[in-house]
Amino acid sequence: MFLNKLVLQQYRNYQQVELNINHQVNLFVGPNAQGKTNLLEAIFVLALTKSHRTHQDKELIGWNAEQASIYGEVEKKYGTAKLNLMLTRQGKKAKINGLEQRKLSDFIGTFNVVMFAPEDLEIVKGAPGIRRRFLDMELGQVHPGYLYDTMQYQKILTQRNQYLKQTGMARNADDALLGVWNEQLVQFGIKIMKKRQSFIRQLQVWAERIHSGITGGQEELSIHYRPSLDMAGDEDEAMLFSKFMVQLSQVKDQEFRRGSTLIGPHRDDMVFIINGKEAQVFGSQGQQRTTALSLKLAELELIREEAGEYPILLLDDVLSELDRNRQTQLIETFQNKVQTFITTTGTESFDLGKLQNAALYHVKDGGLLA
Repeated sequence: MFLNKLVLQQYRNYQQVELNINHQVNLFVGPNAQGKTNLLEAIFVLALTKSHRTHQDKELIGWNAEQASIYGEVEKKYGTAKLNLMLTRQGKKAKINGLEQRKLSDFIGTFNVVMFAPEDLEIVKGAPGIRRRFLDMELGQVHPGYLYDTMQYQKILTQRNQYLKQTGMARNADDALLGVWNEQLVQFGIKIMKKRQSFIRQLQVWAERIHSGITGGQEELSIHYRPSLDMAGDEDEAMLFSKFMVQLSQVKDQEFRRGSTLIGPHRDDMVFIINGKEAQVFGSQGQQRTTALSLKLAELELIREEAGEYPILLLDDVLSELDRNRQTQLIETFQNKVQTFITTTGTESFDLGKLQNAALYHVKDGGLLA
């Protein structure tokens, strides 16, 4: 997968920029607050239709502009895809090769990216919601049906929570109505959990190997799924459906008291274990950094496995955060096989000589100078 062209209009601090890309490695260099991260964010948004930095799409639209657009030409194994994403204050429109897509989920997955930024350390040491967002972002790229399941689940969850709050301690609940919410919640919930379980197992295979390589075999990394539902192993969906329904009935009184749904994929987590100890709790900052790096490099391989080709790699001000050993491991991983876009305030903190087929752009006030 290779991004040949990127055009931004009224995107954040870029009024108009057109970038024709001929190199495998592309460095954007400049002081902070000039727009380097905005470029990588735009590539990310073109792939996933949402930002990794904000939930508010209106923040992506330039000052005093009514809309923004991102256009990209992506060379894939089976031809070139011309992608256009229009962002307005009312919503988004997406086109592939000039054809408007009825649903955004039909657009997502055409172009795959992996983003690695300093804040990704929070995937290891942060709150469970950050890890759930990571799972949803990555699974959505390789399994578009997963996005539909999560959207439906979220709608049902919101409606069910409203019902629990409105009924509350009055307890004049309509058990038949609650039963309908339960069945719908469970129907989509178990699909999400089964996909997460499978994804984490695949991720584990690659992450374990990569982590061992980075640490010279000194550390063993394992990743475990921690669902809120008791999933003993490889139960089929019928068995999980029954188990989920039973557990919902067991916590019904608590849910009415608290006004919220207590079981389901919205309360899932995953755990990173290094040499038998939880990295979130007992890992040093170096171990947590290595875990995050292993996770991102594993993503590259997993997406290649699923999509048949490597995604684009986006490194946002991350090389300067890594020591020389981790820098070398990262560069060796993407060199000559993964098109990579890198932002940095300066090139002093890493060895430019190790980067082959590289182009350097200076970024200043929303402008690019090669």
